[in-house]
Amino acid sequence: MTSAKEKITAVVLAGGRGQRMGGEDKGWVLYQEKPLIEHIIERLSPQVGELIINANRNIDRYSSLGYSVFKDLDEGFQGPLMGIATGLTHATGDWVVFVPCDGPFIPLDLIAKLSAEAIRSEQPIVVASDGEWLQPMVVMMRRTVLPELMKALAANERKPDRWYASVGMSEVIFPPEALHNFNRPEDIK
Repeated sequence: MTSAKEKITAVVLAGGRGQRMGGEDKGWVLYQEKPLIEHIIERLSPQVGELIINANRNIDRYSSLGYSVFKDLDEGFQGPLMGIATGLTHATGDWVVFVPCDGPFIPLDLIAKLSAEAIRSEQPIVVASDGEWLQPMVVMMRRTVLPELMKALAANERKPDRWYASVGMSEVIFPPEALHNFNRPEDIK
């Protein structure tokens, strides 16, 4: 019998342009002398059975980390929902958790709390919140929502929180510092 952990895939979303980071690939921006992507992997990989990376550049560099790397299904930097669709397409777990590559403080109990809420709420999507705002790129969803997401993308939907609400979602509150991410060079101290 497989464990609950083995039925969960994590996808690190590293496919953006990094415009607010001066065009840098955020996954490779250094924080405490280590690339952000490595902070994420250290915290997230022990919580799941499979980890994959969604990236649209520096593919070889991301591959050198030892995980499968997938480019967006459609080119042109179409936003995070395209990265989510890509992750759902390639994941093997029944549930898929997405996190951004620029949030090195991902909680060590992220998967446990999102999973507990998924069971409690019976919703197909569970989103992290800081108590005030949804953090739509820290989200867990059933892999079976992929067909609905593909329809939404075909209809030009690009807002994750709006799509989540249309499918059915619940939320879990985490301390704001656990969900903090780095958007600009001056954010990194």
